[in-house]
Amino acid sequence: MERSIIHLNIADFGVAVERLEDNSLKGRPLILAPPNVRGLVYDMSEEAYREGVRKGMPIKRARRLCRAATLLSPRPERYLLAMDTVIKTARHYTPLVERSSGDGHLFLDVTGTHRLFGPAPDIGWRIRKSIRHDLGFEPIWSVAPSKLVAKVASRLVKPVGEYIVSAGEEQDFLSPLPLSILPGLNRSDLLRLREFNLRSIMQTASLSMQQLSIICGSKSYFLYQAVRGIDPSPILPPANKRDSILFHHHFAGDTNDDQTVRAALSGLVEQAGHNLREQGLGTCRLVVELEYSDTFRLARHAASKTALHDNMNLNRLAITALYRGWRRRIRLRRISLSCHRLVRPARQLSLFSQTNQHQQKQEKLCAALDQIQHKFGANRVKRGIQLIN
Repeated sequence: MERSIIHLNIADFGVAVERLEDNSLKGRPLILAPPNVRGLVYDMSEEAYREGVRKGMPIKRARRLCRAATLLSPRPERYLLAMDTVIKTARHYTPLVERSSGDGHLFLDVTGTHRLFGPAPDIGWRIRKSIRHDLGFEPIWSVAPSKLVAKVASRLVKPVGEYIVSAGEEQDFLSPLPLSILPGLNRSDLLRLREFNLRSIMQTASLSMQQLSIICGSKSYFLYQAVRGIDPSPILPPANKRDSILFHHHFAGDTNDDQTVRAALSGLVEQAGHNLREQGLGTCRLVVELEYSDTFRLARHAASKTALHDNMNLNRLAITALYRGWRRRIRLRRISLSCHRLVRPARQLSLFSQTNQHQQKQEKLCAALDQIQHKFGANRVKRGIQLIN
């Protein structure tokens, strides 16, 4: 049986969420970025994109390109919650739902579901109608026999529309398109191919595997299959409802001061701990990502055998990850903290009463801090080190 893959894309997802909550933002250029002048663009509306604004661009340059744009601070946690709601709607039609890289992207494997919901295009229409009616988003969708072809098809109709590629039509569909539309090829790959005057998929598909290996080396097998629309990769649903949670801190000025960086990390740890405890979750793996002033990024992780959700143990794990990666002398622009392997923490009593008392004390302290936040708002109580930042 031929596979039927639906690619669902809510374009500029962060912007879509902000506009859903504030109707006055619709139709106006919008940029999501930290408020400081050294921040980078997190997301932008189609209007800002047409003016030349791109993700990862310094906000100072983005404002020059699109002076009429409204600037808002990104709220990644809010976008994750909205994405969870979209996934819940999609899972009504199939359990095989994969969240792709980037907000607003989903792959659905609806192979064999036609007896319940009809052909794949009908399912695509139904999902679009449900998301539009229940959530207020306007998704793009496409149907194809593979993830790669489905993603290319949805790129062609952005920002609004749908596209259907039937089985056997993959190569005819891809042939006239430029190589730059294929997912999985980076800028250096495209420059290398242009050195051999290869710009279209049709030109590249005329080459043999041996010829491509001379040009692309280890990437030749992927390219050989991609230009022919071959992609056997399966839909991989996440093991948990939430894969991870992520928090950012943009420094007001680039810095390599140890106390300032640790103060920022401590603030991220407190946000993460509060979020985990609210959901009744713990994390077994923390990732600290550093972004330097020269835009170089580096991520390091630290793991725990048991699920953690109290601030003290989370902070200890985060500090370990920080110093595993913080080796360069160049100043930092941004620090991020993400929690992975989210599970429900199991409480295990220690053989030593003193250890139990210490752990209970920490849990009571965290519970008290959570209550203060609920009653008076965030940032009412801070650790001493956070006052440095």
